[in-house]
Amino acid sequence: MSKCKNPAIVKLDKYKVYAWCTCGRSEKLPFCDGLHKGTEFKPLIFKAEEDKEHKLCNCGNTKKAPYCDATHKRLGD
Repeated sequence: MSKCKNPAIVKLDKYKVYAWCTCGRSEKLPFCDGLHKGTEFKPLIFKAEEDKEHKLCNCGNTKKAPYCDATHKRLGD
């Protein structure tokens, strides 16, 4: 996925549907902008469960996608 290891802190709106980028090509990370077209990747569609700021994964290695689980802290440079 992305070379950016730090999570994106974004305000999500309760019940709104979002598309999280899984290919790392998006110019609007952590969200999908359609640049995966022609690849095997598809965005992860999710609905926010509450109005608040969330940390969304930018490294692509989280086990709790789309949310950051701090895996980026264990990645090498």
